Amino acid sequence: MQKEKFTVSIPEQTLTDLRDRLARTRFAPEFANSQWDYGTNGAYLKELIDYWRETFDWRKVEREINSYAHYKTNIDGIPIHFIHEPGKGPKPIPLIMNHGWPWTFWDFHKVIRPLADPAAYGGDPRDAFDVVVPSLPGYGFSEPLTKPGINYWNTADLWVTLMRDVLGYDKFAAQGGDWGAIITAQLGHKYAQHLIGIHVHLLVNLDFFGGSGGPKPEDFGPGEETWLEHGRKFMREGSGYMAMQSTRPQTVAFALNDSPAGLCSWILEKRRAWSDCDGNVERRFSKDDLCTTMTLYWATQTYGTSARYYYEAAHNLWQPSHNRMPLVEAPTGAAIFLKEVFLMPHKWAERYYNLKRWTVMPSGGHFAPMEEPERLIEDIRAFFRPLRT
Repeated sequence: MQKEKFTVSIPEQTLTDLRDRLARTRFAPEFANSQWDYGTNGAYLKELIDYWRETFDWRKVEREINSYAHYKTNIDGIPIHFIHEPGKGPKPIPLIMNHGWPWTFWDFHKVIRPLADPAAYGGDPRDAFDVVVPSLPGYGFSEPLTKPGINYWNTADLWVTLMRDVLGYDKFAAQGGDWGAIITAQLGHKYAQHLIGIHVHLLVNLDFFGGSGGPKPEDFGPGEETWLEHGRKFMREGSGYMAMQSTRPQTVAFALNDSPAGLCSWILEKRRAWSDCDGNVERRFSKDDLCTTMTLYWATQTYGTSARYYYEAAHNLWQPSHNRMPLVEAPTGAAIFLKEVFLMPHKWAERYYNLKRWTVMPSGGHFAPMEEPERLIEDIRAFFRPLRT
């Protein structure tokens, strides 16, 4: 299968239209929301939108993005964009890194080169990886997605084709968070024979929408006493987006595809709520970081297809490829960031995954490659060292 070189180049007219729309934003009336209790705070949203319109330099970001090697391919009628950064070391391991929502491929930019070229960043060249970072189907430059039914478990099928048939790797490793963690787990479940190992920074049961296979209250052990309630609180107070995107994603897609301010509000609130930022989103993401994410969703018009990823998971439920335990047979490393949206217990993880490494991190949340890149890099390196041959 063929791959073609790809250069990121957003048309100037798209950027001009974006700035015009931002200038005409009609902000909603707001009161009693200084602490974001009701959702996105209007004062900060206005501040960020002014920055996006007046100060943010997309072309500078675009040049940085294009300093990486980008490609596009088509698998089963689905356009796929990916970065491929060859490793510099005696025997690099091929590693596919998987993002989630509301992420983009660019959320891995702090870890790609240190993983590919450890020596250039003070590391050991024997820890090198050939790093592959795709955009999920219907996200970013993996567009336009016009085929229904694409979700996390069949994305894993696409990635096997990408890694084996497009890039020529017989065996490979996988890593991810959010949707990317579930894709990675599915690779470790269905395709364990092709996986060197998997590393995740969100543990989840593969039948997430079906509701089976998750932990029981008694699985939470010493040091995990607050974890169950932490997850329950997220489902009570923070999962409204999931209900919308898994039931009627097209309804909100029309609004957010038309209004960049609306898109910004929708994504911004999640970046703040799900990161370890103590209420100050810029503690983890600069304004440039935030505006880059917003621009990638806006310019590619992929909010709608990214939201459909939830619908397709909820309406085309995962089915196991085998019923052996552990269900995920590939060797697994787990990095536990305590401000993650939910936390799975160690006892359950040992039962469900072929768990070989478990690291509880002192800080960090849902967006680990952006929030704690150095800790994530070291954990990935340490986990895969004994798996190298």
